[in-house]
Amino acid sequence: MYKPVGVVSTMDDPQGRPTVRDLVPPEPVTKPVGRLDLHSEGLMVMTNDGDLALVVTHPRYGVPKTYQVLVERRLRPADIAPLTTGIELADGAAAAVSARIVSTVEGRTMVELVMTEGRKREIRRMFDELDIPVSRLVRTGIGPIADRRLQPGSHRPLTNREIASLYRFARNQALDA
Repeated sequence: MYKPVGVVSTMDDPQGRPTVRDLVPPEPVTKPVGRLDLHSEGLMVMTNDGDLALVVTHPRYGVPKTYQVLVERRLRPADIAPLTTGIELADGAAAAVSARIVSTVEGRTMVELVMTEGRKREIRRMFDELDIPVSRLVRTGIGPIADRRLQPGSHRPLTNREIASLYRFARNQALDA
């Protein structure tokens, strides 16, 4: 599914905000795998397969998540180098697998970031530590899964091939470790 900005990555919100449950059919019952904060958008897996949820979220499987991060200033490669070498956050060090500048237009820079861990607001906090404010954060890929046709609020079933590719990817990562 494509989680839009303003929707929380949970099935129930005590504050009454829109949830991902509102975006998917009631049957079969599925739950979000991982999370995107209220102000972030993009791909999320919804499943009732606990093994698949574990494979996608647990750091030991190393399933990468790809993000497009828009910032409101012009950056150079040296500005984003600390994203991959490591940044100390309140809950420990954080580092991206890769970070690259995709484009710079009118003083704004789009950075593609690949992460294999997903702590709360981790990407935003990493950029905050560098004094680089994030104006938009979009998850564009989960392991081998990407779908640029999905629009905010829309969803589709994963294909059997996509599910198998996630398991295969995780198995290969575990063997390499």
